[in-house]
Amino acid sequence: MADRPVLDVRNLKVAVGGVEILKGLDLTIPFGEVHAIMGPNGSGKSTLAHVLTGRSDYEVSGEAWLDGDPLLVMDVDQRARAGLMQAFQYPVQVPGVGLESFVMEAGEAMGMAASDMREKVSAAAKAVGAGPFLDRAINDGLSGGEKKRSEIFQIVALQPKVAILDEIDSGLDIDAVRDVADAVQALRGPDIGIVLITHYSRILDHVTPDRVHVMMDGRVVDSGGPELADELEIGRAHV
Repeated sequence: MADRPVLDVRNLKVAVGGVEILKGLDLTIPFGEVHAIMGPNGSGKSTLAHVLTGRSDYEVSGEAWLDGDPLLVMDVDQRARAGLMQAFQYPVQVPGVGLESFVMEAGEAMGMAASDMREKVSAAAKAVGAGPFLDRAINDGLSGGEKKRSEIFQIVALQPKVAILDEIDSGLDIDAVRDVADAVQALRGPDIGIVLITHYSRILDHVTPDRVHVMMDGRVVDSGGPELADELEIGRAHV
């Protein structure tokens, strides 16, 4: 699957209340690669994540394909079933819904056999260190770092084609960032494309992306290798 695009976005324009946020964005993510998206607040990074996963309060034009299938015409649940998942910047606590039960039911809803899901859940929990909170309600009483690992655990267990990680390092101390980075590393593989949205490069000290894209004013204005993230940090330090 190497070099085959799992996510292909062309001339994506997005507005809210007539105010344009994304202004003709192009982005291609191949299977097996991690692409970091960086840029200042207000550049449209989170808007991109919300639009791709199906948030409805946007005016959207342009095209996007998920493994060759048109994405923007799908409902939210269809996008999930087709293999698109998002880890949120601010994970929601869901009292009364157990994390393991939720992931098991989600897998079965996607057509996975219960026996296969039990194996996937066990392997994913071990890979990202989710065992201690597997039998608790989703994000109930968890620290910031644990909530982010819980989000990634769900993705590892459900094995989507595209994972969008929206600022999963925000609000975390150095040790928690390292733990979350280890969880992201467990997610990498030849059958998934990862979009890692981040404001700072500290998580990229532990997760080396294949490509870095810089967003400004609703567009990708520069792309390059992992060294581009270091150049951005150096530039900020001299502002």
